[in-house]
Amino acid sequence: MTNISITSYSAVCNLGTDIKEIFHNALSEGDGFFSPDDSIIKGTNLYFGKVKTELPLIENPKFNTRTNSLLLHCCRQIQPEIETLIDRYGQDRIAVVVGSTNVGVNEYEKSHDVFHSQIGSPAIFLKELFGLQNYYAGISTACTSGVKAFSTAVKLLENNICDAVLCAAADALSKTPVFGFTSLEVMSKSICKPFSRNRDGINIGEGAALFVLEKNSKNGFKILGIGETSDAYHAATPDPQGIQASIAIETALKNANLKPDDIDYINLHGTGTVTNDIMEANAVYKVFSDKVAASSTKSLTGHCLGASAGVEAAMCLAFLDDKLNNQKNLIPHNYDGMYDTALPQIRLAKHGEKAGRNKFALCNSFGFGGSNAVIVFGRNDG
Repeated sequence: MTNISITSYSAVCNLGTDIKEIFHNALSEGDGFFSPDDSIIKGTNLYFGKVKTELPLIENPKFNTRTNSLLLHCCRQIQPEIETLIDRYGQDRIAVVVGSTNVGVNEYEKSHDVFHSQIGSPAIFLKELFGLQNYYAGISTACTSGVKAFSTAVKLLENNICDAVLCAAADALSKTPVFGFTSLEVMSKSICKPFSRNRDGINIGEGAALFVLEKNSKNGFKILGIGETSDAYHAATPDPQGIQASIAIETALKNANLKPDDIDYINLHGTGTVTNDIMEANAVYKVFSDKVAASSTKSLTGHCLGASAGVEAAMCLAFLDDKLNNQKNLIPHNYDGMYDTALPQIRLAKHGEKAGRNKFALCNSFGFGGSNAVIVFGRNDG
């Protein structure tokens, strides 16, 4: 893989207004990050990972969606870095790729402007926000959208389509997936408990993450490897054996030129549904046995759908970031402690546990339709 680095990044979700606050809260043992709500499914109280940060307003009604406001919030966190990027490369050499699923479905219900619900609209928003004139695209592959956005961005850089990419993932809370997952009977009525024998489904969250990708930089973090496969098993249920999921992990490691025991931390997809956790436990155990510390952060953020892999990738970078994590803290797996012994035993990180080092992190993403995407990040030591 070409030498590609993430030179700046930002994020927002229910855990905090920026990556520093998000990472701090992810390390805590707090459980007050979810918001109960019985207004979407009338009479049914569900828990959501709602962003409480005050988001910027967008005056142009064409772009005035909550998803775009989440993106704009992330842009403002690294505005100087983006402006420097434009000065360095020019507006015609910077591409935009945004992973999402719901985009502006809620806004469309009121506006009847089809643009609000189009998958490419957040990418167009970022492109016009900064006056960029290169490639732009929306990526929607369900829960793998964030890693697929990275994959697309890497291909653009490797093929010299551009010199830098604004790569993002964003999704706002929407009634559509809440009703959809309720119909599938996988919405938890409590806080989700990935890999617990008591797990009963997911919580839905919202958030965004933004990454600046450049070639041949000595700054930031490296994208070392990406693995992508497809189950072709079932539209909404993963292959319980995790065969293609494990191949995606192995492919990412091979592309990164790393062995399984080189990885210091795994961010699990870990939704808390019965079927996902069976599949992922099998896939992870096939590759890593119980040797590598892992955790799902969805019991803290909820499942942010198209934004999930972006927010979780940002947490992986925070784990690697000495400015945020000079104590080498592992992000703990937050659940009831009752591991499902019917699953192969993977090593879930405990509260207060530290890594021997924080050099390499791997992020799993698995989505509907059997979409599997895995990415490996590393520290950029020059």
